[in-house]
Amino acid sequence: MPGRIAITPRSLSGSGHPVLTRLVDEGFEIVFPAPGKTPSEEELLLTIPGCVGWLAGVEPISTRVLDAAKGLRVISRNGTGVDNIDLREAEARGITVERAMGANARGVAELAVGLLLSAYRHIPWSHQHLAKGEWCRRIGQEVKGRTLAVVGCGAIGREVVNMALGLGMKVIGYDPYPDCRFAPTGFRFAGLENALIAADAASFHCPPGEKPILDDAMLSRMKKGVIIVNTARAELIDDGAMLAALEMGQVTTLATDVFHHEPPESSALLSHERVILTPHAGGFTEESVDRATSVAVDNLLKNLVRP
Repeated sequence: MPGRIAITPRSLSGSGHPVLTRLVDEGFEIVFPAPGKTPSEEELLLTIPGCVGWLAGVEPISTRVLDAAKGLRVISRNGTGVDNIDLREAEARGITVERAMGANARGVAELAVGLLLSAYRHIPWSHQHLAKGEWCRRIGQEVKGRTLAVVGCGAIGREVVNMALGLGMKVIGYDPYPDCRFAPTGFRFAGLENALIAADAASFHCPPGEKPILDDAMLSRMKKGVIIVNTARAELIDDGAMLAALEMGQVTTLATDVFHHEPPESSALLSHERVILTPHAGGFTEESVDRATSVAVDNLLKNLVRP
């Protein structure tokens, strides 16, 4: 038998996926370290040693796990983000890291736009009150003519740009490596601060840096009443600064699909009435899961069977 392959994404480790049979057909044994949930470091340490391949999710992959991963040849992500992996340490151990580029772009982009519209029309707030038998209304706003900043204009960000333009919004994009060939009518690139300061709403689609993008200083310079949508990484936002901005009305709504820990612990920020929460569901659509799993399996087989 060629060896074992660990499957850790929550979307796959509960009930599996038909595409995984391709691995079995090639003679690999599939193992699930933590079926239905994100595995802990200890669960990874019990399973990963002896595996030649790893179809990985967003769980942190520590140096301790990499040290124990004797025989591991490839980590294949079912998404694009790899900030949960120390790439330098993986390379030093001869482990190839592959990504499913663009596979979940449409799903994440649709959720981001859905969250944006939910914020402008107070959909979760309205539902909560009606479900309790309370007839309450908050006046909403239409998005047409408003300016959206899209921070990170890769595959997901470009989808968001096109959807927002279709809604009649003006869109300013920021990317450290802007693709000037991407120039739809109504869109322009700008520097990060200029894009955020001009925005009525901002949607984040980039990896985190050494410090949050939205801290006290940046939030204070943005338009009063700005809406923030984050389907990228929780580390992009300073939680304390965001809570203060919500309390002061500087930020009207934070809509987030990402958290420092999953599931998140209760906090003053996450329980705030002007925060909309979804459980890291951006890429959790039937179509996105199918595409991402297929690409991830292709990348495993490319490295393990057809090097």
